[in-house]
Amino acid sequence: MPVLEALERFKKMRVVPFDVPGHKRGRGNKALLSFLGEKCLSVDVNSMKPLDNLCHPVSVIKEAEELAADAFGAEHAFFMVGGTTSAVQTMILTACKRGDKIILPRNVHRSAINAMILCGAIPIYINPQMDKQLGISLGMSVEEVKKAIRENPDAKAVLVNNPTYYGICSNLKEIIKVAHEHNMLVLADEAHGTHFYFNKRLPIAAIHAGADMAAVSMHKSGGSLTQSSFLLTGKNVKAGYVHQIINLTQTTSGSYLLMSSLDISRSNLAVHGSEIFDFVIDLVDYARQEINNIGDYYAYADEKINGDSVFDFDTTKLAIYTLPVGLAGIEVYDLLRDEYDIQAEFGDIGNLLAYVSVGDRAKDIERLVSALAEIRRNYKKDHKGMLEAEYISPKVMCGPQDAFYSEKVSLPLDESCGKVCSEFVMCYPPGIPILAPGELITPEILEYIHYAKDKGCSMTGPEDMEIKRLNVIKE
Repeated sequence: MPVLEALERFKKMRVVPFDVPGHKRGRGNKALLSFLGEKCLSVDVNSMKPLDNLCHPVSVIKEAEELAADAFGAEHAFFMVGGTTSAVQTMILTACKRGDKIILPRNVHRSAINAMILCGAIPIYINPQMDKQLGISLGMSVEEVKKAIRENPDAKAVLVNNPTYYGICSNLKEIIKVAHEHNMLVLADEAHGTHFYFNKRLPIAAIHAGADMAAVSMHKSGGSLTQSSFLLTGKNVKAGYVHQIINLTQTTSGSYLLMSSLDISRSNLAVHGSEIFDFVIDLVDYARQEINNIGDYYAYADEKINGDSVFDFDTTKLAIYTLPVGLAGIEVYDLLRDEYDIQAEFGDIGNLLAYVSVGDRAKDIERLVSALAEIRRNYKKDHKGMLEAEYISPKVMCGPQDAFYSEKVSLPLDESCGKVCSEFVMCYPPGIPILAPGELITPEILEYIHYAKDKGCSMTGPEDMEIKRLNVIKE
């Protein structure tokens, strides 16, 4: 663990700090020192020769990145301290310039659309198929990808979610084969797929399948600190150019707390990853069985596999369909937190996601199952009239960059119908836009926004924080 070992050596040197950060190992901020402790603040340091430099790594960070590349089976791995958001943006900025096309599912994280605002790329959306029962969007159909490639042979890249927020995986190998036959790069958003690299009972990881770049959230299932991620690259991508792109937006003051957590967590997964995720898979399988035994709830898994839009399923995802209980997923999410002190990952209109990792215990699962059973007993109601659709196919009127930077006007929400949106509206998490810049505002979308607000979803994106008004392109 080169970064950790360098920090341990540094602590023994008794260096007098006449550099930043200004808290000087915590001495200048007693409240912060009391909260985080001396062990933490003593290694919250600036780049210096013994510790290397994230912007231009030549020693310990370079060695740590090489070890990460080896652990993940990539040609190169980059430490990302701006989260997987910065890794996704780097992938798109590497593949596309202004006016270039990129083929991608519309149920992407907002970071992908943000990248197109920055570089001026033009999205060619593949609207994902829907599971009508669950009201969730699925993966990309291979035939839909082939169709998009035939109609847009000049596209530079194809982006794939591996997996989606709900654990759905597309036929990655076939999509990569088709894209490469047409000289297109394949980029994978693996924010929720770190564990795929370390256990053979799980779906195939993007780099192992031949993808050119993958953005991996180590802080989710990998165990590192929040905001720390890896960007992985394959042999078809120039690492030096990718590094230049990273340095356009990533901080020049890389946090050694985040980098050491990446280094430590990578080592842990390289040595123990298979047994770690065996434990997680078995724990979630047990939880799923217990929840399904309650009645009404439906914790779904690999029975949803159909060989195409659900080519595989991440069985570590504890996704639960809640509408038969008469409650939206966000309502169950709120009840778990407010009444039972259980914090789930997210709740949307019809589904709840409980994120299970190596840090969970069997007794935690028992507590979750008991709470869900009690919620059903105490709060169950008729589910007629509840909104079921999760995904609404957008009507794209112009590119995200043109829309975002256009001359715009602010209108009351209900008066914006029929106009072209110039900003985002989304529930966060998961951060998949309901509306993105350049898309037509329809009655269906407005109904969804009102419904999500009424149910208590955390709505983000617009300039108006209360989402009573929307910015639209001036006609």
